[in-house]
Amino acid sequence: MGADIRAKSAREEARKAAREADRAEAEAWSIRMEGYGGPAQPSPTIGQCLDGGLGWLEVECNRCKTRASLPLYAIRRPRDTPIWKLEASLKCRSCRKGRSAPPVRIIKLTEAREVTPYKWVHPDEER
Repeated sequence: MGADIRAKSAREEARKAAREADRAEAEAWSIRMEGYGGPAQPSPTIGQCLDGGLGWLEVECNRCKTRASLPLYAIRRPRDTPIWKLEASLKCRSCRKGRSAPPVRIIKLTEAREVTPYKWVHPDEER
């Protein structure tokens, strides 16, 4: 019975250590991206970021400089996908023209949404 208790305790400590390691790796990558603009590779995976508590990805449009925060849990990719691979598939909605939309660049990872979403205004209404 004592061995079972120690095993449970050891398993819980291992989970906690893995979570702290995932967070440290994600924070280090985020600091490199925000401070130096890269390198984007190697990057943590979506699962590592979520396990570490950094669930939002802040991006900026290359053309109009609009910033947005995207929830990582809502991205439809496998959890073992590296964050840098998302950059090619993310496009700006603000300055899209027809089927063409400019790419975005990744700024950083955050715990909570830091950029408020822009208010959508119907084209017929006054701004």
